[in-house]
Amino acid sequence: MENFLEKLMYSSRWIMAPIYLGLSLALLALGIKFFQEVFHIMPIILSMKEVELILVVLSLIDIALVGGLIVMVMFSGYENFVSRLDLEGNDDKLSWLGKLDSGSLKNKVAASIVAISSIHLLKVFMNTESIANDKIMWYLLIHITFVLSAFAMGYLDKVLRK
Repeated sequence: MENFLEKLMYSSRWIMAPIYLGLSLALLALGIKFFQEVFHIMPIILSMKEVELILVVLSLIDIALVGGLIVMVMFSGYENFVSRLDLEGNDDKLSWLGKLDSGSLKNKVAASIVAISSIHLLKVFMNTESIANDKIMWYLLIHITFVLSAFAMGYLDKVLRK
C-alpha cells in the first residue's frame, strides 16, 4: 500500500505539466499585447511627446521582462518538478536549462519582480503630475518591500548554502 501511494504521489507531479504549458498561452497573450501597443503608437509616433513615447517604451520593456520571467518559470519549473527536457544535440538549447534549482529560480523571480517594479516606478515618476502623492508613496513603499524581500531571500539562500 505504501509503495502504491508513493508511486501515485510521485506521478502526480505530471499535474503541473499542463500548468506550465498554460504559461505558454500567457506568453502568447503578452506577445499579442506587445504588438498591439506597437501598432497603436506607429500612426501617432511623430505627434507624441517624448515623455509619452518613453512611457510606452517602458511599458514594452515591462512586457518583455514579464515574458522572460514566464519563460524562466515555465522551463525551469518543468525541469525541476516534472521531467527533464530532452534537448541533447539541440544547438538551440538555453544555456541555463538544468542549472536552476528551485532556490535559484526563486531568487531570479524575485530579482525579475524588482526589475519590473523598478520600471513601473519609473513610469510613475515620469507621470507624477497626474498621480496623487499618496499613491506615489504607496508605489514607493511597495517597491521598497519588493527590494528588501529579494535581498532577504538572496541573503538567506547564501547563508543556507554555506
